Amino acid sequence: MEKSTIELVQTSFSKVAPIAETAAEIFYNKLFELDPELKKIFPANDAEAMKGQGNKLMTMLSSAVAGLTNLDRLIPILQDLGKRHVDYKVESSHYDTVGAALLSTLSVGLGDDFTPEVEAAWAETYGVMASVMKTAAYGEVA
Repeated sequence: MEKSTIELVQTSFSKVAPIAETAAEIFYNKLFELDPELKKIFPANDAEAMKGQGNKLMTMLSSAVAGLTNLDRLIPILQDLGKRHVDYKVESSHYDTVGAALLSTLSVGLGDDFTPEVEAAWAETYGVMASVMKTAAYGEVA
């Protein structure tokens, strides 16, 4: 990944981080709108459980975004995460839905700051991350 892509992702994420709880709520609402069947993956669909899940999501995203400058360290973490998601019944096709929900969330959260360049940087970054996770989990190249 190019340095400019990483900088766009990190800079834009720093604008979303202060609204992490709201961003997580937007993300899961969009995810379940895109594929209501995904609700079955989560152990409990009550507000408190989803708030905890949202915290995990935003913590993971924050760590991944920060780790983009050191891919050698980030890749094994993503590989492990991909393998663990198999146990949660995550299927390969779900990664596309998650990517769409993420970009939608960023669009809402960033507003006018979600420029075509920022969108492209996030799409590339998520694509790389999803590819690493899927390869580790299913042995496929995304």
